[in-house]
Amino acid sequence: MNSTSSAELTQGRHEFTVDGVRQIYHVEGTGPVCVAHSGGPGIEWAYLRAPGLEEHFTMVYLEPVGTGASGRLASRDDYRLDTYVRFLAAVVEHLGVPRVHLLGHSHGGFVVQRYALEHPGRVAGLALYDTSPVTGAEFWGLAMEGLTAYPQRHPGNPEAAAIPAAFQQAVTATDDESLSNGLRQAIPVYFADFWGRRAEFGPLAAAVRAWAEPASAQDPTPFDVRDRLGEITAPTVVIVGSHDFICGPRWAELLHEGIKGSHLAVLEQSGHFGHVEQPEEFTRAVTQLLRH
Repeated sequence: MNSTSSAELTQGRHEFTVDGVRQIYHVEGTGPVCVAHSGGPGIEWAYLRAPGLEEHFTMVYLEPVGTGASGRLASRDDYRLDTYVRFLAAVVEHLGVPRVHLLGHSHGGFVVQRYALEHPGRVAGLALYDTSPVTGAEFWGLAMEGLTAYPQRHPGNPEAAAIPAAFQQAVTATDDESLSNGLRQAIPVYFADFWGRRAEFGPLAAAVRAWAEPASAQDPTPFDVRDRLGEITAPTVVIVGSHDFICGPRWAELLHEGIKGSHLAVLEQSGHFGHVEQPEEFTRAVTQLLRH
């Protein structure tokens, strides 16, 4: 059996427990196994569904702990990166596949980077998608500059003018409904051309759901693995939308420079959601992992 074979995986919704907490995941497609970890944290997994990848991989989509039908943790403080890495490790063990490909989007990219560093023998390949090897003051400062500048890119559009306030509502929300509503209103900033392609992207925006506890939790220290990227030896593709205001090309280039032999794919007409903005190019980038 191939080390990433999907022969034992069945399609559909699955659940098991990790330290007594329910973990839900979904299996779709055929081919080598690729476990996908969505971003946020606190965002429902479904936005990351990538039908194009399911033609090449057996995609395993996690519902991260604290979201969707997965279980909840006892304390908000427990929603930290170490926890997400532990749950991802439990899923990989549960699948019973010796090595898996990993797709990590945004915050999910932080999770899979840490997993790859801690469990290198279990990783067949990495797709680091609109993510970064570091957060902290510079990361968030540049993101807020991009957010503040967004209305100027769409003069005369009152919906665009309201985006920064909607984003602030989302990041300061203390309940699930307020967070979800804020994100639905703010989501155009995550696209390269939301207004011109509203008919395409509107359904995704309307369907966004999020949970406040994991979204508002704070790790004790900012994420930073820049000095360890050289330890990653698995085939890696770094994918970034050139218009991504929060995890843009600057951070993708740090990943690409730090991971020897990695491939950098810049999606020129995408923001933070290249898998729906440029699905063919996104699929082509991820499937480069199958050539190794």
